[in-house]
Amino acid sequence: MKYMIYPIILTGGSGTRLWPLSRKSYPKQFQTMQGDQSLFQAAVARSTGADFADPVVVTSEDFRFIVQDQLTNIQSTASLTLVEPKGRNTAPAVLAATLGVLKLDQNALILILPSDHHVPDTGAFQSIIQQAVPDAQNGRVITFGITPDRPETGYGYLALDGGAATSKTGPIP
Repeated sequence: MKYMIYPIILTGGSGTRLWPLSRKSYPKQFQTMQGDQSLFQAAVARSTGADFADPVVVTSEDFRFIVQDQLTNIQSTASLTLVEPKGRNTAPAVLAATLGVLKLDQNALILILPSDHHVPDTGAFQSIIQQAVPDAQNGRVITFGITPDRPETGYGYLALDGGAATSKTGPIP
């Protein structure tokens, strides 16, 4: 069965860690850090291809026009844009977007992407995504992350139980 990967791109963050460049009215995900695209535009670009549907974007009322403008600037469209009435963090945003995707495509594979990450090698990123597709099609939840090099209270971590399978495909260059 043919599958489509629906990237859900989360754009609601306030970007306060990069002040003064990033500010409440124009946070880091909409800033151009390297090259000619914002971090948000780069997230859209790296999740584009034959197996990818147009992205689903979750944003706030404050950013809805920035999202549309930045999508237009890279000649892209969204499958669905969800505007949160009030930010409630990641889980509710992911749930709402997932329910929206399932209305569009019952066989969808869902890829959750933050809009503010810098991933310099799109080919390696897409290769890793493709490696995960068979497990995802079999109902497994796949996570991507990095091995920490120090304790950090600003980020989460995963503690896997003994039954969880792990695989290390290596870093994305």
